[in-house]
Amino acid sequence: MKKLALAVAPVIALLATAPAALAEKIPLNAISNYLNGLSTLQSEFTQVNPDGTISAGTVYIQRPGRVRFEYKNSKQLMLASGGQVAVFDAKSNQGPQVYPLSQTPLSIILDQNVNLARKGMVTGHSERKNTTVVKAHDPAHPQYGSIEMIFTSPTELRQWVVTDDTGKKTTVILGEMRKGVSFKPSTFVIQSEIDRRK
Repeated sequence: MKKLALAVAPVIALLATAPAALAEKIPLNAISNYLNGLSTLQSEFTQVNPDGTISAGTVYIQRPGRVRFEYKNSKQLMLASGGQVAVFDAKSNQGPQVYPLSQTPLSIILDQNVNLARKGMVTGHSERKNTTVVKAHDPAHPQYGSIEMIFTSPTELRQWVVTDDTGKKTTVILGEMRKGVSFKPSTFVIQSEIDRRK
């Protein structure tokens, strides 16, 4: 529990210092425009896992459709590209677990055209402690789970909580972000990672 408190404390401190004047909800179209404007992004992250344990690492995002989660002091890796998600287990010598990106709520952020005004996509849009909270899912496949995104103003994504199809929640808290960075093409190639681990 102490580790969790230490991980979340910087975020709480950041949000608590936000001016009260910024407490107004950020409109959904502004959030859609912000996400569509993100081409590449790199950030340190802290992850609160469903069992309460804490992980940390670096996330690389290249929209549309590409993300790489590298975990510190671990061979664990989550990689998405080409419409697929590959999860490499640090304790397994087997190949990755692979499934369609469309079956994870994270696809909402990675979509080529984020449109939160799409009918049935947003199930919650509120102001909470000087942040804007948006909960969304794929209206065509709500069984795939949902994502709750937390933004500060001026519009900036600070964290998200993914609830999977079994109801388990994973929270990702972003650190300082670098935008517009360049990545090697192999960064997001699943087969390259498979070959590298042989």
